[in-house]
Order: sequence, then C-alpha cells, then structure tokens
Amino acid sequence: MPESTAGPTVLVTGATGNTGSRVVRRLRERGAAVRAAARRPAPEAGPDGVRFDWYDPATHAAALTGVERIYLVAPVGEADPVPVVEPFLAAALDRGVRRVVLLSSSAIPADAPGLGALHRLVRDTVPEWAVLRPSWFMQNFTGDHAVAHAIRGDGWIVTATGEGRVGFVDADDIAAVAVRALLDDRPHNTDHVITGPEAIGYADAARIVAEVSGRRVSHVTVTPGALRERLADAGIPREFAAVLAGLDEDIRGGAEDRTTDTVLRITGREPRSFRDFAKAHRAAWD
Repeated sequence: MPESTAGPTVLVTGATGNTGSRVVRRLRERGAAVRAAARRPAPEAGPDGVRFDWYDPATHAAALTGVERIYLVAPVGEADPVPVVEPFLAAALDRGVRRVVLLSSSAIPADAPGLGALHRLVRDTVPEWAVLRPSWFMQNFTGDHAVAHAIRGDGWIVTATGEGRVGFVDADDIAAVAVRALLDDRPHNTDHVITGPEAIGYADAARIVAEVSGRRVSHVTVTPGALRERLADAGIPREFAAVLAGLDEDIRGGAEDRTTDTVLRITGREPRSFRDFAKAHRAAWD
C-alpha cells in the first residue's frame, strides 16, 4: 500500500525522463496527486498523463490546471532556456503555483548564463523553491546516452575529461531528494548539490563496468575541440556540443571532484555507489 500523503497536486515535467519518471513513481507511492507531463506521455502515466511541449504554449494550460507545485525539467538541449521557460513559469504563478523544484546540474552555478539564469529566475520569482544540482548520472552508462552506446558498441568511452573525477549519482537518489523538496511541509529554499558517495574518473568507471559485465571497456580522452566536433557530427546542435565539451574540460580541471552528504541528509539513507549500480544494471550491457 502506498504511504498516504494528503497534499497538493504536483506537475512533473519531463515525466518520462531519467529523473521525472522516478519522481512520478515516488510521488504516487507517497499517495500524492501527480500530473505526469511529457511530449509523448507513456502508457504508465495513466489517466493523469498530459501532453506537454515547451515549444507549444497551447499544451501549457491543461498541464497547469489545479497544480500547486512543479518539478521543472528545462527543455533538453536548449543552451538558453529562460526565454522558453519564463512565460510558462509566469503563467504557473498566476494560476496559484507556490513551489517549484528545478532540475539543474552541479556544473552550473547560479551566476552562470543559460541554465544558471534559470536558477535565478526560480529563486527570485517563486515563493517556495529548490534547485537540484546533481552530478553526472550513473544512468548515462546504461540508457540512451553516448556513453552507454559506446559500452554496448566498440567499448571505447570517449570524453575530454582526462584524469578528472566525477561524483556520479544514481537518478533514484536524485528523485528521492526531489520528492522531499516537493512534499516537505517546510520549503527548502536552497540549492542541493547531489553526488554519489565517491568521486571516480571515467577510466575507473570503465574498469568497473568491464569487471561487472565481462565486456572490454576502456576510456579514451580527447581534446575539448575534438569532442565538440565529435558531438556535432553525431547530430547535437553545435552550440550545445560546445557547452558539453566545456563541461568535460571543467571536469578535467577538477570541478566535479567532490562528494556531498545531500542524499543522506535529506532522505536519511546513503547514496548508491557506482559499483553497486553497475551490479544492479549488468543486464543493460548484455
């Protein structure tokens, strides 16, 4: 039986994504009223699923009807999301939304352009808010991501990170923090940097995946410029490819070499380690 929680209706944007799908599931387990919004609502969204497209304002009103809190995932691949999100957020506030939990990234501080400007918009305009700043997802190694495709393909993970380390985090742990930020009686009104329990390099991650899966998996590091061209050749818009390559360069310089106690402090349980994640998802590489 789900834990009963009388409370507000929560709109989850990006409801079929890595964190959104998990937030929807956890909210329902808590007995919360959920509106699962996505461009193509999945069957498991049920009767509360609604079509939502950032670039189609005609889909926004139905998504917002009766909503008091929002899990906000910015439009994917948009280097400057504020012009797209700001009108939606203004409409949400006009309709009585009081709390917004924004999914961002540990690599994006509030004084940065692009997604950082969205931090500031949420902080400055929403009465109750939280900004989630997770490190790189462990799911990048198992889902529909270039790293996962490389593992299942030729086994070469290509980055521009060098020997830089990352506090890879399980999307389940991100979702657990998100649900607390959405449902806690007292608003968090802060940003949460979310990591796993250890910082490791891509070479370490490749070794762990190889040990668990039995595949040959290795890490190859290239220059940021070479990575940018590689991503652009793969169909990623050039401006966004440059952003991604720059983030790898930051990792090389040590920007993500850290861990935090956020998962334990907010949820009361330890975050999952990369090795435990790999063991649990071994079938993803079969």
